[in-house]
Amino acid sequence: MTFTNLRHLRVLLAVEDTGSLTLAAGCCNVSQPAVTQSLAKLETLAGGPLYLRSNKGVFITERGQLLVRRVRRAFALLDQGLEGVSPRAGQIVSFSQLTALIAVCDAENFTLAARRLGRAQPTVHRAVTQLEQEAGRDLFNRTPYGVVPTRSCQVVARAALLAFAELDQARAELAELDGREAGRIVIGALPLARSVMLPQALTRFRRRRPRLPVIVNDGPYKDMLGALRRGQIDVIVGALRDPAPVDDIVQEPLFEDRLLVLAAPDHPMADERSIDPALIADSQWVVPRAGSPARAQFDIFFATATGRDSPASMIEAGSILLMRELLRSGDFLGCISGWQAEAEITKGLLVPLEIEWDFPGRPIGLTHRLDWRPTAAQAELLQELRDAATGAKAIPGSGRPQSRTARS
Repeated sequence: MTFTNLRHLRVLLAVEDTGSLTLAAGCCNVSQPAVTQSLAKLETLAGGPLYLRSNKGVFITERGQLLVRRVRRAFALLDQGLEGVSPRAGQIVSFSQLTALIAVCDAENFTLAARRLGRAQPTVHRAVTQLEQEAGRDLFNRTPYGVVPTRSCQVVARAALLAFAELDQARAELAELDGREAGRIVIGALPLARSVMLPQALTRFRRRRPRLPVIVNDGPYKDMLGALRRGQIDVIVGALRDPAPVDDIVQEPLFEDRLLVLAAPDHPMADERSIDPALIADSQWVVPRAGSPARAQFDIFFATATGRDSPASMIEAGSILLMRELLRSGDFLGCISGWQAEAEITKGLLVPLEIEWDFPGRPIGLTHRLDWRPTAAQAELLQELRDAATGAKAIPGSGRPQSRTARS
């Protein structure tokens, strides 16, 4: 089931707000039979009755309350985005027009957008043109290299994506009501989460929810933050930012992690104690990508401890697997999250060097939208992640693997 008829959904809200099919018909400028027909179609999609009808009026069911709650949130988001386009756009815009707008906004090309949607190019072009006519302005700037969305177009596209995410949430919650699973969970995984928290949390979650689709995306933080704010990712797991980059997200710290300087077990300095950072300044380094909190800490360490801006020989990588192979195949040193490298250290594949420098702790946790309301399944996965983090806290050192000296 997919809720794609926005007019039917507005009728649903009108019935709830007025408590009457007749009054709802007047609010929506349709006939009462049209209201009845809209509700019937929504009830088919929702899997059961939304209202109980009697000579005393209509009374909402639990199923109806669930759907109304999500639909109201969806239209609050959508209407706010459409406000700057046209006062009446919210009443006439269609799901098809909005999906066309989103696709063109993303592809910056009508032909590519049509292919992604599986529609004819003229159909997509017409849908966008209709929105532009209603707005009384261009929503895209036409250039020789493609079509570039205007600021107001980007606002509408983001609002529509968030509204559609709410309708997907409704579908998942209605399935939950009937003892079924629907929808999906999309996680943005930063490097630390992929090696520590997620494997444990997903393993336990899968025992509870064996069929619910879970998608794990990785990539640069900036890209995942944008997807989170558009409703395309539900939660980001990994290092938190200080300060938070925008004010419409919530960061929930779970535990602290620290960076380590790592080497292969046969590195000349692997058995040294209290190494002066100046002695490793000329090493070949594998370090976190620029722009990440870990890289910022490394840059401070290197500049402060060695008096240099950056290593002369440096490879940027966020993967512990790539770092491990580089360190084991050459005279490299690596700097990475202690928890991210815990498995490699425990198995003896890499060793932490005892550097005369104490990296500060950095918070690891969950990031989600400020107004996000998770479904039951999403809430369960969040709890599994929190439980996995509790296990991390129990490790001596609050998330920092013990030095070789402490273990010997």
